[in-house]
Parts: sequence; C-alpha cells; structure tokens
Amino acid sequence: MAVETELKLRIAPDQLARLKRHPLLRKYQVTRPATRRLHNIYYDTPKLELHKSAMALRLRRAGRQWLQTLKGGGSVQAGLHQRNEWEVPVSRAALDFSSSQAAEWEEHLPLRLRKKLRPVFVTDFSRTSRMLDWQGAQIELCMDHGEVRTEQRSTPICELELELKSGEPGQLFDLALALLEIVPLELEPVSKAEQGYRLLTGYADMPVKGVVPGLTRTATLAEALQTLIWSCLLHLQSNLRGAMTSDDAEYLHQMRVALRRLRVVLRMAEKFRADESLSALSGDIAALCVALGRIREWDVFIAETVQPMCARMAGHAGLQALLAVGERQCAACYAELRGEIQARELQRLILCFAIWMNGEYWQPSQGTAVPPAQDFATRRLRKLAKRFAQAGRQLDTLDDARLHALRILAKKLRYSAEFFAALYDRQKTGAFLAALSEVQDVLGQINDVAVAHRLLDELAAMPELSVHQEAVALAKGWIAHGLSHQFTALRKTIQRFNKQPAFWGK
Repeated sequence: MAVETELKLRIAPDQLARLKRHPLLRKYQVTRPATRRLHNIYYDTPKLELHKSAMALRLRRAGRQWLQTLKGGGSVQAGLHQRNEWEVPVSRAALDFSSSQAAEWEEHLPLRLRKKLRPVFVTDFSRTSRMLDWQGAQIELCMDHGEVRTEQRSTPICELELELKSGEPGQLFDLALALLEIVPLELEPVSKAEQGYRLLTGYADMPVKGVVPGLTRTATLAEALQTLIWSCLLHLQSNLRGAMTSDDAEYLHQMRVALRRLRVVLRMAEKFRADESLSALSGDIAALCVALGRIREWDVFIAETVQPMCARMAGHAGLQALLAVGERQCAACYAELRGEIQARELQRLILCFAIWMNGEYWQPSQGTAVPPAQDFATRRLRKLAKRFAQAGRQLDTLDDARLHALRILAKKLRYSAEFFAALYDRQKTGAFLAALSEVQDVLGQINDVAVAHRLLDELAAMPELSVHQEAVALAKGWIAHGLSHQFTALRKTIQRFNKQPAFWGK
C-alpha cells in the first residue's frame, strides 16, 4: 500500500494553454514534459457500495499497459487529497485479483463485493506531466484535459494535479500559490472519481451546510483547533463556486457562516499561541466578512422587505423604484465579488491558510505541554456564557449597537458550544444549543430591522429616489410594525435559555 498526496486545481482550458508556455515551469522542471492519453474504467456494484465506503476501483490504460488501482480512506483538506492506494499491473482490460497482493485486496475488497462489480463510468483525458524541483521538494505537475462520461452523460475535465513525490505537503500549496500569480485557478476538493459518481447519480449542486467534526475526548487543543479550522475551510470551499456563479443567495449565506465559525476558532488559536501569520489571516477573514456581509444585507433587505411590500401593494411606483435601486446596489456588490481580482484573492486566501496549517505554528514547542481540548473548552464556554448572561439581563437598556453585540456574543457561544459538544453529554448539549439557537434567530430578526433602516437611509439619499421619499417612509413603517413583538419574543427565548444547565459543569 502507498499513500498518494496530491493537490488538485481546476483551470480553464485557455489558461491551461497559457500556463504550458510559461517560463516558470521550464525554470524548475527536471524532466521534459511528456504527454499521454489515460483511459480509466471505474467499477462498482449496482448499489454503489464502494462509493458509499469512500473507495474507488479503476482499470487504467496508459499506452499498452493496464493498471488496476484501488483507492480509499485518507482525507481532503483545501484541495489536498491524501489517500491509501493499492495498485497492480494486469494483462488486459479486465479485473484480476490473483496477484501476490490478493490477501491485502481481500481485506478491503471482499469476494462478496467482487462478484457484483461492473463498469459504471469512464474518465478519458490527455495528461502532460513533468517533474519539478520546487524548493527541494520533488513534485510531479500534471495537466489533464478530457472528460468524464457515463452511458447517458458527460462532463469536461480541465485541471492540474500536483503530486508530492518527496518533501512536505505545504510545498504543494506554495507551488500552487506561485501558479496562481500566473493564471486564475481554483482549488478542487472533488476528485475525478467523485465527479464520475456525481454524473452517474444525477447529483445537483446545492448550498452546503457546515458539519462539525467529531472531536475525541483525548484530543489536545492543537489537534482540536486544526480539525475545526480544516472543517471551516471545507465549508467555505464547498459554497464558494456556487456563490460565484449561482443566483441562490444561500451559497453566500453559508460562506458567511463558514467565515464566522472560522473567526471563532482563530480567536481560540490566538489564545493558544500568538503568531504574526495568524494575525494577518484573521485580518483578511474579518475584511472578507465585511464585504460578504454587505451583499447579504442587500439580499435580505430585498427578499424580506421590499419584495413583500411590492407584492402587497402592486403598482406602487415608489416601491417599484425602491426595488429597482436596491437590486442595482445588490448586483454591483455581487459583480465585485465575482470579478477576477476578488476571485483570485479568495483562492489566495485559502492557499495561505493551507500553507500556515502545514507550517511551524503547529509543531510542538520543546518542553511545552499542550493542554487537553476539553480543559480549554470548559474555560472558554464558561467565560462566554457569563458574558452573555450579563448582557442579556440588560435588555431594557440595549440600543442597536448593544443588541448587535449581544447577537455576536450569542453566535460565539453557539459556535463554540457546537465545536466542543462531542466532548460532553450529547443530551445536555442538544437542549442547550436548541434554546440558544432560538435566541439567536430572534436577535437576527431584530438586527435585520436595524440594517433595513440603515439601507433605507442610504437609498433615500440617492437622487433617483428623490421623488419617492414617501416610499422610504412607508418601508420604515412596515419594518417597524413587528419590532415590539420581536422584543417580547426575545425576552421569552432568553428566559427559556437561562433555564438550561451549563453542560460543561460548574
């Protein structure tokens, strides 16, 4: 068994052609580029049992040679794929389990599954590869261009694979960062095999919610922080492409959730160990949160305030003008996000995170003990809960700014509790999180009203709405109508939350 470590990058065909001619590759290559066609047949059972077990079995024809490969296990982190790999040459285009490695194959691919295997899809592409010596690491750079196809469908492939032959994984990300300076590209968390399965099953892209990884009670704080950061980055990446191309605003919302969760973990990391790179990354994430928050504000304002009013009062010229100007402002924000400059900056940010995550920050300091994650979690949760309880007792004196601060505290407490829930009693954490989620929802609704007031003030100052000031006043009255009910709901939800015991203990 071998462990394959490679970084996958999506690239447009015209940019791939441009990269092939760039002098950077000639400067670092130690072998001349060689091109060959790779024809791969993937096998699975009718119920796709290998795929459900996170495994992939293929026959690959390269020239006159056939190779039989089984891949499974491992992980994907920011486009870095690390998988266990079993590979044997076979004499023809047929599966063969009679080799000397049969016992090892039997462990991962028992006879009951082998009897049901059949071809399910094909990947067919041209690969141009060369070996690079990149800062002492031996990296094979492969340029793949072709397609994945089933009997009914096909989809194009155009990507780079950077496979680590010797060196450290962080050097793959460092090379990718250098390539990003030459051409636009995108970290690809989905393998060719997974693309084939998605094509086979009719998978439709949709917004992805974050999944909190399970932490073990024996995990150190460093291990827990690494796991949580990678999880947040995956959540961000899983929605990035949709946010850049789709009209579904939920992609952007999930990106913002991923970034807010990431900020909470990074604050924990700052308490674990100070670091200049960490401070810089935290600043970049904060700035991105502001930019995406601005888009989200317009999305929510249009969908939950202006459009319902226009539907209720059809034909109102002032409201229609308000809607048109609001949509134009929102479109301008999206255009900035989806421009080439911002798109490249987002990929650069993720690459910089990956380099930092594979760097010296996480190396244990000699003679320094790393605390258990649960000890840190208990202290952190106790402190956040105390701050939230103190702020929640002052509802009658809270202005917009303090209500916003209370909402941020609720998010910090909720995300921290979700991150560390696996370290405590699940039943107690479930009730606590459900009650806190209700508080956060009501605080979000109150914040939406404050944001809508601010956006209406911005719109009122625009020349194109100078003759429609009554529409602005009408909208302010509309959103203020239910505010007293929301404050009543907030008091009730906080009262219910205050009855929840601290699941981390006193």
